[in-house]
Parts: sequence; structure tokens; C-alpha cells
Amino acid sequence: MATQAKDSAALIDGRAFAEGLRARVGTAATAFAQNTGRRPGLAVVLVGEDAASQVYVGAKGKACAAAGMASIEHRLPAETSEPALLSLIERLNQDEAVDGILVQLPLPAHLNEQAIIAAINPDKDVDGFHVISAGRLAVGQPGFVPCTPLGCIMLLKDRLGNDLSGLDAVVIGRSNIVGKPMAQLLVDANATVTIAHSRTRDLPALVRRADIVVAAVGRAEMVRGDWIKPGATVIDVGINRLPPEPGKEKGRLVGDVAFDEAREVAGAITPVPGGVGPMTIAVLLRNTLIAAHHHAGLPAPEGL
Repeated sequence: MATQAKDSAALIDGRAFAEGLRARVGTAATAFAQNTGRRPGLAVVLVGEDAASQVYVGAKGKACAAAGMASIEHRLPAETSEPALLSLIERLNQDEAVDGILVQLPLPAHLNEQAIIAAINPDKDVDGFHVISAGRLAVGQPGFVPCTPLGCIMLLKDRLGNDLSGLDAVVIGRSNIVGKPMAQLLVDANATVTIAHSRTRDLPALVRRADIVVAAVGRAEMVRGDWIKPGATVIDVGINRLPPEPGKEKGRLVGDVAFDEAREVAGAITPVPGGVGPMTIAVLLRNTLIAAHHHAGLPAPEGL
């Protein structure tokens, strides 16, 4: 879904797309509950008092309720031991009412994130962070994909079509959460993909040849307008807060792309906020719904 002003790039409206996806998930979740006698269940584990994480967990709970899904929250003190957390995850793995498990990151420093993620049943790994989930994605087997890159590929395909054959894509960022799975999804869609990072030589020149640019590097407005190929599609995953202007308490939220500059050159671009951000929770709900269907021995609903 995109809107376009005269002589500027079309805006890719992630908020509107996410609302449509949530509505489809809600319809399918209602049908699932009627067929099975229970709602799809998402267990979210929050350890500690991180303010941003608390807001995000709260938003997930509200989104679950709005979609007719069960939200099962476990809020643990920051001093929770690793054995205690692993014990909770094992109970959730065995709980028939739980279809998806999400451990909110970051965890307190004394907890081994990789060990915690590895303890989650891959068939309940709706965040897509488990090494088995990553392996399934890499070899083309069914499995869960991290929510943000899956949301990005949904927006790209809505704009450009399912087959991206012949298109040159550059992904800026190589994280396990966004950059690497994003590149794999683009390869699977038949794009020719380059992963760029902090040691890439002449990054502007590399980006200038790309038909698709996905910026996920975490540096405010790093990608400038003169880096963008005319007509390219730009997906900005970054969300950064600038220092506040004089007299204001908070600075503006911006992406990894200099939006005003890039919009003068690109064919389509996601805004920040309102682009990729709304897709993450919507895709989490979608993944949980699919996990519930698999758990119940039912085929996954179409159109998601």
C-alpha cells in the first residue's frame, strides 16, 4: 500500500498494511477458536524492568487481545537465575495452551541469551531466533522467520510483486535478527543480494546500483539521498531518536535513511515512524496463529 505526492517517492504505508494483516489474523483466530475450543496462545516472558521492553510487551498483550488470541505474560525480576528461567521455558514448551513463546530481549547481563533462545521449542519459536529456525530458513524448509524482516518482505512484495527476479538488492546490516534473514528472504524471492556492513568499501557506490535498499544498521540518517538509485524502493528498518531541539523534551524519531533527501530520488520509501515498525507485532500475531494451526494438526490459513 503506497501513496505518492507529486515529484516524490510513493510512501509505503506499513501501518495500513499491518492493520489489514491483523484483521485477517483476527478472522482466522476466531475460526480457530470455534474449531478447537481454545484461542491461539502466545506466552511472553519479560525479565527485569527495561522500560522500552515493558512498553513493547504491553503492546503485544493488547494486540493479542484485539486479535482474539490469548496473551500469557510472565514478568520476572531482574535477578531471576538462568536455571529458573530455563525451567519456565520448559514448562511453556510442554503447555498445550501455549502455541508461541517469546522471550523479550535484551535480557539482564547475567543471563546467556543464546542459551535461553536455544531452550525454546523451535515449533513454538514465533520470534524466529532459534538456530533451527535460522537453519530452516537457510535451506528452504518451513519454519518461523524473524518478524521484522518478514514484515519487510511483505511490504516489498505488496509494492513490487512476489517475484523480484532481476532486481539488485542491498541490505545494509548483518544482524541475525534483521540483516541476515532479510537477505535470505530476498534471495528466496529471486533478487540478487549484497549484504553491506561497517567494513564495506565505498558503500554509497554499492547502494547507488540497487533497485531495493533495506537499511538496518542503527545509525540515524546514515543513508543519504544521493546514495539512492532513481526509482529504487527503500525499506528503512531503523528507528533512532535525535537529540532534542532547544525548548523540546524529546528529539525526533528518524530512520537509518535521510528521508527527505531520499524521497526526492526513490520510487517508494517507508516512513519512520509508520513504515516497518507496525509490521513487527502484526507478523508476530501471524506467526503465532500459524504455530497454533500446526500444533492442532490443521493446515495454516491462507492469505497470511
